[in-house]
Amino acid sequence: MTHLPYECVWVLSVGVGATAFMDVWLMFLRGRGVAVMNFAFLGRWVGHLCRGVVVHPSIARAAPVWGEHALGWATHYVTGIAFAGLLAVLMGTEWIESPTLLPALAVGIVTVVAPLLIVQPAMGAGIAGRNTPNPSLNVVKSIANHAVFGLGLYSVAMLMTVVS
Repeated sequence: MTHLPYECVWVLSVGVGATAFMDVWLMFLRGRGVAVMNFAFLGRWVGHLCRGVVVHPSIARAAPVWGEHALGWATHYVTGIAFAGLLAVLMGTEWIESPTLLPALAVGIVTVVAPLLIVQPAMGAGIAGRNTPNPSLNVVKSIANHAVFGLGLYSVAMLMTVVS
């Protein structure tokens, strides 16, 4: 017997839930005056990517793309779902049925590779934000945000064991 339908629901639920968990953290930071990701810029980058432009000197100065805010948020959530899928593939059904903190936290932290080595350089911020005013702080914030995502993966996975 296959568990595929449940696993698909699990990946979708955990991905969306963990991403929302991270978004609550980002709102908390923003409320305390900490600069956080502008998802409209992510949408702008994806919009230009669809037109064949991968790298920008500065995504803030790139031409706006219609619907960039919604596209950025959608990309953010689809990425969270994909990372939840990665966790499910790496850990398997046994972990899905009985999640533990360390694998979820590790996957969450490892996902920081995407923004630091792909998205930020493509948006003009450089590898690990080296073109930003404070690259070290940029890296620390990125790692912290993705650790929170990992905690979200674990928390929502645990919640899924209660409701299933």
